[in-house]
Amino acid sequence: MNNDIFEKLKAIAVDQIGIDEELVKPESDIIKDLGLDSLDIVDMLMSVEETFGVTIDDGDVAEMKTVADVVRFIENAKA
Repeated sequence: MNNDIFEKLKAIAVDQIGIDEELVKPESDIIKDLGLDSLDIVDMLMSVEETFGVTIDDGDVAEMKTVADVVRFIENAKA
């Protein structure tokens, strides 16, 4: 897993959503562990698209359960 992408993603979660930095780990479940609701997820994914220059489709969102899933998506989209 790309640590740079993880750290940027973590910063987005902390700065924009207000999540405690200690909670954001690769294995963290976006809904269960981080407590994001649908609006938080949309906000975060819009920031991810802008920050990393990727496009995230609705079908892709359904596959993203953990922080590591989002990192892998970004890695694959940029490859």
